[in-house]
Amino acid sequence: MSDAVIANSEVAIAQGSQSFAAAARLFDKATRDDAVMLYAWCRHCDDVVDGQTLGHAQQDDFRDGQHQRLDLLRHQTAAALNGERTDDPTFEALRRVVQRHQIPHRHPQELLAGFEMDVSNRHYATTGDTLDYCYHVAGVVGVMMAMIMGARDPKVLDRACDLGLAFQLTNIARDVIDDARVGRVYVPADILRRHGIARIDADDLSQRPALHAAALELLDLAERYYASAYIGMAALPARSAWAIAAARRVYRAIGSKLRAGGPAAWNQRVSTTKAEKLALLGLALGDVGVTRVIKRNTPRTGLWQRP
Repeated sequence: MSDAVIANSEVAIAQGSQSFAAAARLFDKATRDDAVMLYAWCRHCDDVVDGQTLGHAQQDDFRDGQHQRLDLLRHQTAAALNGERTDDPTFEALRRVVQRHQIPHRHPQELLAGFEMDVSNRHYATTGDTLDYCYHVAGVVGVMMAMIMGARDPKVLDRACDLGLAFQLTNIARDVIDDARVGRVYVPADILRRHGIARIDADDLSQRPALHAAALELLDLAERYYASAYIGMAALPARSAWAIAAARRVYRAIGSKLRAGGPAAWNQRVSTTKAEKLALLGLALGDVGVTRVIKRNTPRTGLWQRP
């Protein structure tokens, strides 16, 4: 069963996230196994709520029955957190990871609370609202991943959360058009208003320049959290730090491509090539070395604080 659980998780990460899959290869085997198992559970829950398969091929009627599917996920998750063994490799993976690393039960539950925000079509009026969403669907995942890597210092976990926030802000900026097509808007309304946008129209090309300017505000905000996460890498084991540094480099590159490409960048999905990922892995190794030689403890002044 153990091999089946890990094999299922490897498939999930290989097909669900090329960026994280590339970075995860840098972990030692034990850390990688647990990281991909946690990823597999997160990916599964996201897919069930959104009617997708490994993050792709969203069903047209995905909103039908969302509340019931989320309730089932909560029931299955609660059973795993209570230590109940199951033949379902996804929830068996969660049980093993939570038990092995003594991850507080509230953290997986917070991720499901983030999916509840999607199901209930939450309105994001301010940047604080959007950051609260980013915490629940990504920041808390960063916290759990850091715990898998052995981190327990709350200050280190804050930095791990910051990386998750940066990732999600980058995702929101990249996916703003696709999200709008399915009725989801994560860009704060106050930012949209500053750029003269009352409602995002995914098919209105004349709106793209203003929308791109709004997305750049999110990318500028993401940079503050990427910088904070950089400082936290020094507290991680070397191989784990390299994996996290690589993921940080790859996601920042996505934001850089969106920034440089202007409104036309949304004409195709913004991503990094295999060659670019390999180059970024090398730069990430340099990041690890620098953080171990030059110790910084810049305070998180003005950054959103996880609950």
